[in-house]
Amino acid sequence: MQRMPNKNEEIQRNKLLHTVIDGIQEVKGHEIVCLNLTEVPHAAADYFVICHGTSDTQVNAIARAVEKETMDELRERPWHKEGQNNSEWVLLDYFNVVVHIFHKEARNFYELEDMWADAEVQKIENRA
Repeated sequence: MQRMPNKNEEIQRNKLLHTVIDGIQEVKGHEIVCLNLTEVPHAAADYFVICHGTSDTQVNAIARAVEKETMDELRERPWHKEGQNNSEWVLLDYFNVVVHIFHKEARNFYELEDMWADAEVQKIENRA
């Protein structure tokens, strides 16, 4: 049985989600999606935020922008980070929200969205 977050936890999680997405949009991350995993049994987190960049430079810039935005706005740092040395797939783990920043080819190869097909998917529109 999953533990239901209290109202304050839910507010903080939503702030984190919006701040992560703002960081991604700041450096023009592509095809941003948010997977709601709260109803998926044994999911590793409540939400996955997935996007991609078209170069190693952009992948790293997206990761840095997310970290900067979450620190500046919420004083939050990722609990765990992976992949920043190869820029193929950078993971930023904020416990309940996990951010996956792919190089386009790696995103197409791993098809993470398809692995969690039972999750509710929200496509995030790019900023104008």
